[in-house]
Formats: sequence, C-alpha cells, structure tokens
Amino acid sequence: MPRTALFDLDGTLVDSAPDLHAATDRMMARLGLAGFTLREVTAMVGDGARALVERALAARGHGFDQAALDGFLADYTDHAAVATRPYAGIPETLDALADEGWRLAVCTNKPEEAARKVLAALGLLDRLATVGGGDSFTVRKPDPGHLLATLSRAGGDPAGAVLVGDHSNDVVAAKAAGIPCVFAAWGYGPPAMAEGATAIARVPADLPPLLCRLLPAHRTAAAVTR
Repeated sequence: MPRTALFDLDGTLVDSAPDLHAATDRMMARLGLAGFTLREVTAMVGDGARALVERALAARGHGFDQAALDGFLADYTDHAAVATRPYAGIPETLDALADEGWRLAVCTNKPEEAARKVLAALGLLDRLATVGGGDSFTVRKPDPGHLLATLSRAGGDPAGAVLVGDHSNDVVAAKAAGIPCVFAAWGYGPPAMAEGATAIARVPADLPPLLCRLLPAHRTAAAVTR
C-alpha cells in the first residue's frame, strides 16, 4: 500500500487569509459592524467557518448568528480563490512527494466545496486522491475520526500515513489517530502549537526528505514498486 501524506489546507498548502479576511469584513459590513485587520482574522482561522464567524461576532459583542454564517459561507465560496495562493514551493513539494510514491490528500476544517474550489483554482486538486472537508463527515479536527475518514477515502492506511499541518488541531488529531504529525512552521499557528508534533518543517522543501525519514519502511516498498 502506498504511503499517504495528509495535508491541512489553510496555513499549510495555501495562504488563504486575504480572502478569509475580505469575506469576514464583508459580513461585518452587512451587519453594520466594524471590520478587522488581516492579522486579527488570521488568528481566528483553523477551526472551520462557524468558529471564525463566532469569533468575529464575539469580538464585536454579538452572539452567534446562523444567517450571518450562511451569508459568509455563500460569499466566501464565491470568492475563495481571489487572492489565495499556494505557499512558495508547495506545488514542487507535492510533485516531489508524488514522484517518491506518496498518495496525497487534504484534511481541512474548511467546508469541502470551498476547499475544492480553492484547490482547483490553484491547480492543486488533480494532485490529490481526495479532500476531506470540515463538513464531509460527522466529525472534524481535532477529532481523529476526521483524519481516519479522509485517509480511508484516499485509500490509505494509518500505518503508512503522516499529517502535515500548522495548527494544534492537526497535532492533537494526528496523535489521537496514531499518525505522525509534521508541523508546518511557515503557517498561521504560533510556535507553541507545535508542541507534541513529531517533527517541524521550516519550509515546504523540507517535507520530502523529512516524510521519507518518518516512514522509511514504506519508502523502500514504494521505491521497489515504481
């Protein structure tokens, strides 16, 4: 069975903060509330769209509003790939992993439709076996079931899998699933979120040799079958 590399999306494969910031500020404007700086919205990212909306509304003294979330989701999905870009080196890194025999998949708390739209617009979707979004299953990160369900959908096995992510949700979910986690230091998560990670990658180019060191037995098997 090929090795599987699961990737978080926002803050790991792509810098989506500009579009999330713009959509959040448009939501706030519709509600007659003050917007946020890019840094403020970036700090709210990582737990899915509902959490982002809850945090934005709470910061202005308002409780959760389902209509606001619905509006945010519709608006963001329509504008999810305006300013979002892959991090430098990500396309090349994915290609290098594929050449090493890795199966690639995304496990993100972003809604699946929006995630697929972003990945398709950036030319990354066709590199992936599957996308497990925050609404694809009954659970999402940090629940390990999200990782395991995405891995199963990708045709992978926990014994030959690793997760790459920039948030404590990734570290916690991977540990509970018994899967190594590589912390993406270039992403949105502060360094403290790397606690408990199996390893830290400083730049995307670190990933191919690092992931192969984490699963050396699978590397040998993949090399023989290519």
